[in-house]
Amino acid sequence: MDEARPLWATPLQFVFACISYAVGLGNVWRFPYLCQMYGGGSFLVPYIIMLAVEGMPLLYLELAVGQRMRQGSIGAWRTISPYLSGVGVASVVVSFFLSMYYNVINAWAFWYLFHSFQDPLPWSVCPLNGNRTGYDEECEKASSTQYFWYRKTLNISPSIQESGAVQWEPALCLILAWLLVYLCILRGTESTGKVVYFTALLPYCVLMIYLVRGLTLHGATNGLAYMFTPKMEQLANPKAWINAATQIFFSLGLGFGSLIAFASYNEPSNDCQKHTVIVSIINSSTSIFASVVTFSIYGFKATFNYESCLNKVILLLTNSFDLEDGFLTVSNLEEVKSYLASAYPSKYSEVFPQIKNCSLESELETAVQGTGLAFIVYTEAIKNMEVSQLWSVLYFFMLLMLGIGSMLGNTAAILTPLTDSKVISSYLPKEAISGLVCLVNCAIGLVFTMEAGNYWFDIFNDYAATLSLLLIVLVETVAVCYLYGLRRFESDLKAMTGHALNWYWKAMWGGVSPLLIISLFVFYLSDYIITGTLQYQAWDASQGQLVTKDYPPYALAIIGLLVASSTMCIPLGALGTFIVRHLKRGDTASVA
Repeated sequence: MDEARPLWATPLQFVFACISYAVGLGNVWRFPYLCQMYGGGSFLVPYIIMLAVEGMPLLYLELAVGQRMRQGSIGAWRTISPYLSGVGVASVVVSFFLSMYYNVINAWAFWYLFHSFQDPLPWSVCPLNGNRTGYDEECEKASSTQYFWYRKTLNISPSIQESGAVQWEPALCLILAWLLVYLCILRGTESTGKVVYFTALLPYCVLMIYLVRGLTLHGATNGLAYMFTPKMEQLANPKAWINAATQIFFSLGLGFGSLIAFASYNEPSNDCQKHTVIVSIINSSTSIFASVVTFSIYGFKATFNYESCLNKVILLLTNSFDLEDGFLTVSNLEEVKSYLASAYPSKYSEVFPQIKNCSLESELETAVQGTGLAFIVYTEAIKNMEVSQLWSVLYFFMLLMLGIGSMLGNTAAILTPLTDSKVISSYLPKEAISGLVCLVNCAIGLVFTMEAGNYWFDIFNDYAATLSLLLIVLVETVAVCYLYGLRRFESDLKAMTGHALNWYWKAMWGGVSPLLIISLFVFYLSDYIITGTLQYQAWDASQGQLVTKDYPPYALAIIGLLVASSTMCIPLGALGTFIVRHLKRGDTASVA
């Protein structure tokens, strides 16, 4: 199998594949949110520490296992011990779940990209109502960007119980997204190796352009000051450390089997330790870089909203009290408000409920992550920029490249074990296996294009991988250090690369990283227990905002099934191996 195994054309292709996979949407829409939530610049302290004690060691472990065993996740862990085949199966199951819903983000990116060529942008203004006498009521209560997202893109239902029909336009975008992924993975490393140059490099080009534009926007400095002003008290917040560890863990894509699959196509002598450091530093630097871009845009949006709010208050008071145009300004607003309140108390009390409380700080503190940041906050800022169509096209093209790059890694985690299997590959060529995987994922993914699809998307995003990945990586680390043997693995690495294993890697693998994963695992379980009934955010069209609702029993059952279907692969795989071996031993004894 080693002789026939395809290889990356150059080590650089492998590095680009890892960067393209690791640098994804989480760097753009999750890391800035965590900075905002946990102390701005001070969040970098736990983030960098967690990168050193968890991120890099576990990344090196997976790359080294893939390169040493030269197989996908199932074969690699079966080689280490037959009882560990369930670990590889669990990775494939989690990657399958991820692929099912992750490509929906690319479908949305396509949808917004296609609409970015309109003038004006369709999310920049509210549509007229049926009588054409005013604006749509739902849009007026929310905002034009929220309306376009929840009503035009998702056509979201009021609750998860009301499934609704498949929305054909997003469904076509999903089919297009899967077709693009299939074309990228069609020839294995031969085609993927070429594509990763684009999916890895183009987002940086767009981010660089956005950085220059963002820094020149009015109010950008307000956002950057908010980001880089450290709130040192957050260092005493355990959630800041836990979220830093979690961000590192998921940002690098540990536990999915993608890194093992990529490394299995390396030359055995490849210096995977050097590549571990390179990928880790580039991934974390990208998160910080993307945060600078995001907060400059965020500062512009917050400043724009704050100044719009002040102008509305000025216009209201000018009209209500017949003040001279230009008399009331931002600088004297508070002073004039106090005078009017004392001079005309009855009239001011009538107007007072309509006076909004404008605050730049509260605008900056509005923490948004995930799809809310990508498809609402960013579009809100873009619509107010000059030549907004250009910035919209660039932004959604970048999102698409980030999403496709991550999808190449997700599908590699599924396809590599399947193509490694002699049983499957003897019946089907690689192209057919890839086509079937994409077809099945696309068919199931249509569920996420239904009216209630976004609620199911959130379920998969929140619960399909979290606990499962923690358990998978914990078992991986313990298996290498204590089952396969750290000394044996160290000699394998020395034979491959010619370098002795540093004490740092041994200390992290042998104790620090496993203890950290156990701590995260305990935190998540206790958090679920303390939280009680799991809830979700549903869109209320009558209020034009999100409302909190409890998940129905069948949704809770599916959440439990998502977690159990991957985690139970590990003990069931070990039990199945034990039974098969026991039966074979019994047959041998009876023959003798």
